[in-house]
Amino acid sequence: MLFLEVNENSLKRLNGYLENLQKPGFRSFKPTRLTFYVRESEPNSSNVPESFSASGFRAVSFTLRTRDLLSTVLDILNSCSLSTEHVQSLNVNSQSRKEAKTVLNRPIKWDKTYYSFTGFKDPEEELEQAQRVETTLISWLDDNEAGAVKKLKKSLPLRKELERLKFELSHHLQLSDIRLLFLQVAYDMNSFSVGSSLLLLSKKCYSMWQRSWGIAHRCSQLHSLGRLVQQRPEVLKNVKGRTLIFTDRSGMSAAGHIMLGTMDVHHHWTKIFERLPNYYKLQKRMLFLEDRISQLLGGIQVIYIEELQPLLTLEEYYDTLDCFYSKLLDSRLPFHPRSLRGLQMILESDRYAPSLHELGHFTIPTACDPATLQWFIIAKAQEARQNLKRKEEMMITEKELINTSTEKFSLDRLYKEPSVSSVQMIDCCKRLLEESLPYLQGMHLCISHFYSVLQDGDLCIPWNWKS
Repeated sequence: MLFLEVNENSLKRLNGYLENLQKPGFRSFKPTRLTFYVRESEPNSSNVPESFSASGFRAVSFTLRTRDLLSTVLDILNSCSLSTEHVQSLNVNSQSRKEAKTVLNRPIKWDKTYYSFTGFKDPEEELEQAQRVETTLISWLDDNEAGAVKKLKKSLPLRKELERLKFELSHHLQLSDIRLLFLQVAYDMNSFSVGSSLLLLSKKCYSMWQRSWGIAHRCSQLHSLGRLVQQRPEVLKNVKGRTLIFTDRSGMSAAGHIMLGTMDVHHHWTKIFERLPNYYKLQKRMLFLEDRISQLLGGIQVIYIEELQPLLTLEEYYDTLDCFYSKLLDSRLPFHPRSLRGLQMILESDRYAPSLHELGHFTIPTACDPATLQWFIIAKAQEARQNLKRKEEMMITEKELINTSTEKFSLDRLYKEPSVSSVQMIDCCKRLLEESLPYLQGMHLCISHFYSVLQDGDLCIPWNWKS
């Protein structure tokens, strides 16, 4: 079991590194040392069973230092002696498309007048036109609707089973909610795709375990929790009224939800449940710090937005608050009491300059200079109030458009990824309502940043789709 534990921990850290690579403006990269136990393709002895035995595995260690996704994945695959042909071919194809505009595989480059005179087609012009052609919503639905319907029909029994399990466990444990948040990282397929390569890596490291983020995997997680309830009911006595989240980490989230890592076993889950009284005490201290910071900054409300940092733990958030609070105490900024009531701010440790979000909240770096912080908040306070008012109006408009779109196209479900803003969702729905889309009847439609058909039949379309 040592091999499995090492691989689990390394995959978690690798996921975090890849997530940070995709964050816009993220600068603070630290070299990350990882170790994986990789199954030998040809064991020394044919009598050795396929299990986690020392003779069947070799340790592979490497340090992540690169700052771009392509180089990072290539380093990982090379370190594990895995094929990089897929990734490199994608990169070569991307370069070829860029170079094709100026270099054609022709011995002679004719003048434009030649094609005008002869009536022949200019291959260079045809190539440029082909490159300008973008995937349209209608064409993509034409190509993918049938496959999505087939997958959706196949998943329906499992979807019903999932809802049944959620209801029974929520009722039995008196939970506020059960949420299953599985990380799905998407890449622009026109520039770079690492999905199959990372899948190959995870399969190599976990030959006896296949990771799946679909409905079947979610059902298995709830079945696993149900078995724990039957075997150790006493450890779940403190979950009443709470929200359980199945995700990539175990612990308590900054929002106060109980996180159960999908890669962890019952032993790890049991430890989390046993530590809940300590988590609740820490949560009270966290709320006290938020209140004290608010008092020092003129009554501005300190909030945590789960969509921006879904995997932030309570301990990490508390440390961030504590560090910022100590800095405020030393600076003693002269904010008038309650002068900033009604405004909101979030704290981030990865930024270097304060900013005002379009939805009205301030994003404040923990390392922000106190004088700069005071000037920025006072200067942007009125704009922040206006943005907050627009946010309330947008939320109402967004909800109405989602309901109208769901009804018009007879969708079974219409939802968006957390990374899609309300402004983007509103724009997408308004344009959808101008179209006639019979393909969508009874489907699950996800507004995202890319085109995709999920394994259970959900259709993903980019919010800025082309007609």
